[in-house]
Amino acid sequence: MHGELPKIVEQKVARRSRRRWLVIGLVLIAVAGALYYVFGGAPTQQRRASRFAAEGPVPVLAQATARANVPVYLDAVGTVKALNTVTVRPQVDGKLLSVNFNEGEDVKQGDVLAKIEPTIYQAQLDQAIAKKAQDEATLANARLDLDRYEKLAAANAINKQQADTQRALVAQDQALVQADQAAIENAQATLSYTTIVAPIAGRTGIRMVDQGNIVHASDTNSAIVVITQIQPITVLFNLPQQDLLRVNDAFAKGPLTVDALRSDNNAVIQSGKLTVVDNQVDSTTGTVKLKAEFANEKTQLWPGEFVNVRLLIDTLQNVVVVPTAAVQRGPNGTFIYVIDEQNTAHMRPIEVLRQDENQAVVKSGVEPPDRVVTTGFARLTDGAKVSVGSENNAPAASPPAGNRKRNAAPGAANDNGQQNQRGQRGGGSQRP
Repeated sequence: MHGELPKIVEQKVARRSRRRWLVIGLVLIAVAGALYYVFGGAPTQQRRASRFAAEGPVPVLAQATARANVPVYLDAVGTVKALNTVTVRPQVDGKLLSVNFNEGEDVKQGDVLAKIEPTIYQAQLDQAIAKKAQDEATLANARLDLDRYEKLAAANAINKQQADTQRALVAQDQALVQADQAAIENAQATLSYTTIVAPIAGRTGIRMVDQGNIVHASDTNSAIVVITQIQPITVLFNLPQQDLLRVNDAFAKGPLTVDALRSDNNAVIQSGKLTVVDNQVDSTTGTVKLKAEFANEKTQLWPGEFVNVRLLIDTLQNVVVVPTAAVQRGPNGTFIYVIDEQNTAHMRPIEVLRQDENQAVVKSGVEPPDRVVTTGFARLTDGAKVSVGSENNAPAASPPAGNRKRNAAPGAANDNGQQNQRGQRGGGSQRP
């Protein structure tokens, strides 16, 4: 038994060694085959080209490059705010006799909105007027006495001190009359507060108090209505502090156009003008606040709503543009496929300045009227023959005015030629 045990152990070790070497051999064979496939014979690109050549020309869609004026926008999300907002409150206490406006209607400055019972305040005004009349009569009598005393003092019939005392009494009565006039004006102002008028022109909101209620000037909850001025109207939005220099430079040259866009960015609601760039940067967010004003003739902008805005800061003049779908990205950078007169596609490196969903501005690499491939990249290789299925030789125009411009860096394209936009957003703004 003791002699057989070492033999069994040696046999197991030998079997394990043979299996290990067998696995290593299979791995080496697989690696060698892969290396031969990659590096042996004709290059991979040539093999692919040969295989696709055997299948015929590659079907693609193409479009001619062109020159155009391209606007440069900064995008943001803004909040619509009324130009002026006033909460109408009573300035005196009393019973609300009437409400003279309809909810949601436009009112002019000075229109009567409501009336408070004026009886008490009218009585106070009458009392102040009567008090002034009484003091004026006293003043007139004092002036007559002063005139007599001055004549007697001149004839040394009385002591001059009596005349001086009477002169001081006249001055006191004059001051009383002036105080009575001030009391009358105060009572008149208080009485006028019983008629509540619109302090600004605008649109009324929901009525906050009904006729017949007792209102108090000191009660913060006794507002009558809120009036908002929505024609014109403003939009507040933020931009990253990195854009502040460009905005200030452009703003110094003249008014800047701001477009308010629908949420789907397919149409411009209205165009306005930039009015204010805030005088400081918010240190907590690294953004600066801007305000734009819109005429809002059709009241399409409503206070409190969010809108997409774009600020026009520059226009690139007569630059080369290509469809964004034509721009591709590879290991060596950005490139496109240009089709020559023999319908052969050539890979050409380009430098992209900026791009959006529709077009890209090319600094170098192509010139009009070069034709570039926009669709059909799955089988396309450098030097491949192509068959242009639907060629559009019209110049590449700028997107419609309602389309949102994105100042984004080029993104990677998939095999179907669809561009993957990778613009980086900062503070609601797309930047190159």
